[in-house]
Amino acid sequence: MECLVLIPTYNEAENIRRITQAVLDQGERFGVLIIDDNSPDGTGRIADELASADDRVMVLHRPEKQGLGPAYIAGLQHGLRTTEALFFNTMDADFSHDPSDLSRLLAEAGNGADMVVGSRYCRGGSTDNWGLGRKLISRGGGLYARLLLGLSSHDPTGGFNLYRREVLERIDLPTISSDGYGFQVETKYRVQKKGFAVRDVPIRFADRRVGESKMSRRIVAEAFILVLRLMIKGS
Repeated sequence: MECLVLIPTYNEAENIRRITQAVLDQGERFGVLIIDDNSPDGTGRIADELASADDRVMVLHRPEKQGLGPAYIAGLQHGLRTTEALFFNTMDADFSHDPSDLSRLLAEAGNGADMVVGSRYCRGGSTDNWGLGRKLISRGGGLYARLLLGLSSHDPTGGFNLYRREVLERIDLPTISSDGYGFQVETKYRVQKKGFAVRDVPIRFADRRVGESKMSRRIVAEAFILVLRLMIKGS
């Protein structure tokens, strides 16, 4: 396994079988780590079944829903401890991120990138089936983060990201406390501050097929405040 794909879940029983298989279908280079926050709909049980059937699938159970950022941090730390994967890719469980794009992100890392961002907003990227309000919030939040923090990626809030192992080992994962959009911004900021090469690869981002979005006003507000805090601290 060259790349471990991390998929955080909370009530994703309708998606988890299909998204896991879609990732595995991309080839032997990819494995899957499902990080489940004790989903009441049985997602964790399904994840265990998938892991029992295929040794490229791993499951990390967490006792309760604690947010996207903590889930990713727990998953990344678990993957670093228990696998020899050279790369780690974060993605959503709902097919908003297309598993067929994984190979393109990995190829860009092979060309020298330390972190690869599946970008909705670089040249060639797009979003599907979004209303005007959501587009304004997403684009505006990304521009706000880029201008205040000097981020090179056109998609600071995007969650489809590939990291080289040594990058994760150097950005002090346990000290990241932000969630949602904030987690995505802070990790990109830390990677760039360490001098690693961050590159965008254009993707098409589609609205989730089934289930409900986990985004909230609290997460958006947290990201807004986080950017100001990072700018003031400069670290």
